[in-house]
Amino acid sequence: MAGRAADGFTRRRLGAGALALGGALAVAPFAAGPAEAVGERSRRPTLRHGSAERAGLLPGHLRRLVGDAEAYLGPSPEHPWYAGAVLLAGRGGTVALHEPIGMAVRYRAYDEATDTGVEFPAGRQIPMTGDTVFDLASVSKLFTSILAVQQLERGALELEAPVASYLPGFGRAGKQDMTLRHLLTHTSGFTSWIPLYGAPTYEERVRLVYDEAPVAAPGTAYLYSDLNMISLQLVLEKVTGRALDVLLREEITEPLGLDRTRYNPPASWRPGIAATEDARQPWSGLDRGLVWGEVHDENAFSLGGVAGHAGVFSNAWDLAVLGRTLLNGGSYGRARVLRPESVELMFTDFNADFPGDEHGLGFELYQHWYMGAMATPRTAGHTGFTGTSLVLDPTTDSFLVVLGNSVHPVRSWRSGSAPRVAAGTDLARAVPVRPVHGRTAWFSGTAGSATATLTLPALDTSAGGARLGCALWWDTEPEADALVLEASAGGSTGWQRVAFTTERDGEAPREHPAGSATGWSGRVWHRLTAGLPAARALVLRWRYTTDRLYVGRGAYVDGLRVQAAGALLFHDARPADAARVEAVGWTASAD
Repeated sequence: MAGRAADGFTRRRLGAGALALGGALAVAPFAAGPAEAVGERSRRPTLRHGSAERAGLLPGHLRRLVGDAEAYLGPSPEHPWYAGAVLLAGRGGTVALHEPIGMAVRYRAYDEATDTGVEFPAGRQIPMTGDTVFDLASVSKLFTSILAVQQLERGALELEAPVASYLPGFGRAGKQDMTLRHLLTHTSGFTSWIPLYGAPTYEERVRLVYDEAPVAAPGTAYLYSDLNMISLQLVLEKVTGRALDVLLREEITEPLGLDRTRYNPPASWRPGIAATEDARQPWSGLDRGLVWGEVHDENAFSLGGVAGHAGVFSNAWDLAVLGRTLLNGGSYGRARVLRPESVELMFTDFNADFPGDEHGLGFELYQHWYMGAMATPRTAGHTGFTGTSLVLDPTTDSFLVVLGNSVHPVRSWRSGSAPRVAAGTDLARAVPVRPVHGRTAWFSGTAGSATATLTLPALDTSAGGARLGCALWWDTEPEADALVLEASAGGSTGWQRVAFTTERDGEAPREHPAGSATGWSGRVWHRLTAGLPAARALVLRWRYTTDRLYVGRGAYVDGLRVQAAGALLFHDARPADAARVEAVGWTASAD
């Protein structure tokens, strides 16, 4: 059935906190009011600045994160990806990196004829600071989703209920079977957006949503759409009797102390807000000039700045607190805004029928295209069109905020998501992977469009019964990047794959008959064994290949041993044997 949740959720045995409804999952109502107090024993980390070492991170990779980000202040490839950014990264309760780069306000206009930005005089340009506030664009969807899940907890909403059961009239034009789950997971079938700003009044803009027909039957396709969260906003406002900006303040920002997070920031905030675009037709839907301190998204602007899909302004610290709250299971300090079971739903893939489009309730999951090597099946996050992103990795308890003004001065200057990918990969590298044996392990690196080989010297296995044993750790972009074990009886030609078996504590052995490993392995060490062919001069090698787009965390090999008939033919712990290993693209890493 479309939208069925992944098995990982049921394995976690959330019990009465979740109910199976039509093959999907919903939250059972809890007797909890807004921002329930958290008991002393159940409190989880709150944030403070500290060193990389205190966070359990490697300082060199955090420094590289800043250096890589600064590179995109220059041509990327023709224009800067952003005028400036604020970077925040940490693990546990420690923010180990909080760094502004570039300018919050640099350009007063965009010159279409010359494709250049017209700069403010130097004295009127404003540098980024750690507290600079950004238009979050679609990162706003996370706040709307949290508000919806809160109402699921309280029994005011049901995940599998038709949207039309809350909004009479919404069910026309083929939307009668569209549910709240479809909205939260972008499986409603709605097109990506429609120009609501073209209608003259708020009521007529809402009517356009009601009248819009899905382009695919609900539950049959993943189609990312702003209309999902606009519809969810209408539901929330109907069932609570409160406007979305009031809900945001009362249910999330005030309880968590997010004093720089809101819709429609006041004029007094403007000097501390990053400017966005010189919004003029034809590249913008509206002629507004330099947008600075007001929401950039045209539809959100036409809805009064308060919209389910866009319009929230915030800074890096507030987003880090929100991320820490979710990694804590919904609590921060003495405040609780979500139950742990509800956070599980937000971090659980409901889109198992749409591989590559993994999605929890509101959160995107396992997206290498902006998470980089932080991406795991449990990594949750979201991006915003203005250049913003939040990534949370429960596996390593780490969090990353990248806030850039990438549409300043114009949206066409930015291409792709390279700065976000680089930051995610750098933070993932900052989480140590300790060797199993000795002080170092062989590491493949995380380069794209690369082939790395780790080759053992020729061994005499002609007596038969030779076996390879080692420890193996891998995390790659699924299918696109792979680690392969190969053997050659002819030295450097005629390579054939060698089947192997991996095993980790608490799980049954896993066979790799094609001699390859790809995708997610849990980011833990596995024990590997492989039977080897008989040859007088058998050469073994690990070959790791990546495509040009994205990479995972890479691969590690440790404790390589080859034995036959009780004799030890090779052991990388022996200095002489280790010296004969040919590592092209691999390094001996102590991470």
